[in-house]
Amino acid sequence: MDNIVLIRGAGDLASGVAYRLLKCGMQVVMTEIARPMMVRRSVSFAEAVYEGKHSVEGVTARLVKDHQEAIKVINKGDIPILIDPAAEEALKLKPTVLVDAIIAKRNTGTTITDAPIVIGLGPGFTAGVDVHAVVETNRGHYLGRLILKGTAQPDTGLPGAVNGYTKERLVRSPANGTFNACVEINCTVKAGDILGYVGSYPIKAEIGGILRGLIKDGIKVYKGLKIGDIDPRCEERHCYTVSDKALAIAGGVLEGILYFKNKQ
Repeated sequence: MDNIVLIRGAGDLASGVAYRLLKCGMQVVMTEIARPMMVRRSVSFAEAVYEGKHSVEGVTARLVKDHQEAIKVINKGDIPILIDPAAEEALKLKPTVLVDAIIAKRNTGTTITDAPIVIGLGPGFTAGVDVHAVVETNRGHYLGRLILKGTAQPDTGLPGAVNGYTKERLVRSPANGTFNACVEINCTVKAGDILGYVGSYPIKAEIGGILRGLIKDGIKVYKGLKIGDIDPRCEERHCYTVSDKALAIAGGVLEGILYFKNKQ
């Protein structure tokens, strides 16, 4: 097979990239860890790891066991997902493009020799060294920009402002332990509402809004981990559609693929 794009990671940003590339006619395969901890589960193809399959805006990802099964899913027009943290099985497909979309703020093992075109998302990569190009993931003027030399902006640790709220939008674990949810994605909450527990520690909303993301119930978490996302705009469709940020990053990836293919 040719024209395969391998995406490492299947969280919401990686899924936005996969969605846009598939819509552009590319064949996409994704990899994940055995227990992904994404918050925006409704728009993350990684949810297929738990459910067997998951759809985002009409595009379906299916969990597969090896690269041969992945080929069958690709041929049906869907996205295969492999539990393959090091991408060893997925690389057997000999992808023409590899996108590291783990968003770990560091390189977890991707090399510039993994594929003819290798693109890293966000900080942790250097264009021309461990990847061919980097795509900026920081909100602002440079979001989605293709970087052919150097690195992305460093992680600020703060989410983008929505209706004036930044860090207040995020829900973080108060302790180490197992998360038990009291609410679901798309619930409307008020400041002070209990969203769940980690052990005996209650987790309270700091602001009111719609719960746009929530980590999967029963997951083991650690103190300070982001486990929820409250959107004060209260737009229900935002819970189930690819974000503006993800689509902007996807545009940068698409530009990079076309740039290098035309250059070759």
